[in-house]
Amino acid sequence: MRFLLIDRIIELEPDKSITALKNLSLAEEYLADHFPGFPVMPGVLMLETLIQAGGWLIRHSEDFAHSTIMLKESRAIKFNSFVTPGNSLIVQMTVRKQTGNVWEFNGSGTVNGHSAVSAKLTLETFNLAERNPSLADSDALQIQSYRDIFQQIRTVVPA
Repeated sequence: MRFLLIDRIIELEPDKSITALKNLSLAEEYLADHFPGFPVMPGVLMLETLIQAGGWLIRHSEDFAHSTIMLKESRAIKFNSFVTPGNSLIVQMTVRKQTGNVWEFNGSGTVNGHSAVSAKLTLETFNLAERNPSLADSDALQIQSYRDIFQQIRTVVPA
């Protein structure tokens, strides 16, 4: 994962849904070019934020069984408003269907209660070793890295 676009997981119900937060800061380098004088989060990164949220839901639901979660299909993508520095993108991913290693989601993102992005996404899980057994060590390292990151972004709510 090159860009970690989830700053905090707010709610998580295994196998069902996740709500996560992305705070947009003017310090993010890509904003210098997108767009000069009017910095906004690129639409592709808004979509990637949804994908990453779905990935965290899958990882937690499957107890980090897979090293790789990949976008298989995206449909009905709608960009409804800009995400500007100083604002937070709240993303929600809800499982529509899960069959084997394929997960289908309805995703949405809002800023200050207004829709910014929505999409229907299909994600697929696998381990690299399933395709090349010599990559089992890479799977293990990647899974441990995701476990460590998850501990940092998961909000613990007192009972």
